[in-house]
Amino acid sequence: MQLYGGIEAGGTKIVCAVGNQDHDIIEKISIPTATPAESIPKIIEFFKNFEISALGVGSFGPIDPNLKSPTYGYITSTPKLPWCNFNLMGALKEALALPMKFDTDVNGAALAEHHLGHGQGLDNLLYVTVGTGIGVGALIHGRPVHGLTHPEMGHIFVPIHPDDTEFNSNCPYHDHCWEGRTAGPAIKARWQMSTHSIPKDHPAWELAAHYISVGLSSLIVTYSPERIILGGGVMQQEGLLEKVHTKIPTLLNGYVQHPAILENIQDYIVYPKLEQLAGTYGALLLAEQALAESK
Repeated sequence: MQLYGGIEAGGTKIVCAVGNQDHDIIEKISIPTATPAESIPKIIEFFKNFEISALGVGSFGPIDPNLKSPTYGYITSTPKLPWCNFNLMGALKEALALPMKFDTDVNGAALAEHHLGHGQGLDNLLYVTVGTGIGVGALIHGRPVHGLTHPEMGHIFVPIHPDDTEFNSNCPYHDHCWEGRTAGPAIKARWQMSTHSIPKDHPAWELAAHYISVGLSSLIVTYSPERIILGGGVMQQEGLLEKVHTKIPTLLNGYVQHPAILENIQDYIVYPKLEQLAGTYGALLLAEQALAESK
């Protein structure tokens, strides 16, 4: 049986998984995203228990996914300082002599939903996660988008809501960016409560829905995706997705004349079919691609 390894490296935890050619997850573990010196040996120890044929890595970023770059495989200017400019793929290749492929965690999740979830049969889609940060994975013609590095759509600029002028952005780089105004830490900083403890009828959720909808509206007119898959911890709040469904047609104001938005938005902006495992499945699919490309 062909086995693949996958690493979904997130800001707070790293999920390591082994799966087979039928996309069954055989085993997985979760370890804290501590320092590289603490986390990497645990990753290596896990995978040495299996005869995997290839390894896929979907990582928090920013990263360098350019194979021609001297810093390919690095986590670059991340605010997680112990991982800043860390050669992740170099460390893995030194310990595991396998075909490997590297991308962002959200591109991996987008890939998984495209192959196994709500993106099946579509050419173009966006996977958006609203959680500790805001990340967006984009597939065009079924392939992840790369450029100078990789898209950082969580840092598009959004207009500040008139009721939000007293709040300073939670992003250390931008006052007007989507992540700095909308991600979980921004909600916590603004209201001095964790997202889990804010009541359902609190005005925090109306403001969050506004910012999420503004950002998504910008992506709709930019990418024209066939579907948007919306995940992440913030989106687990009851009723938040429904608020987004209501706000986006109003913001677009009839400009995008398509039934997906005008009539069936509940089928256009959806939760991930793979739920919290989209990134893990994405890493395993990257491993499949790595093995195929190595032949």
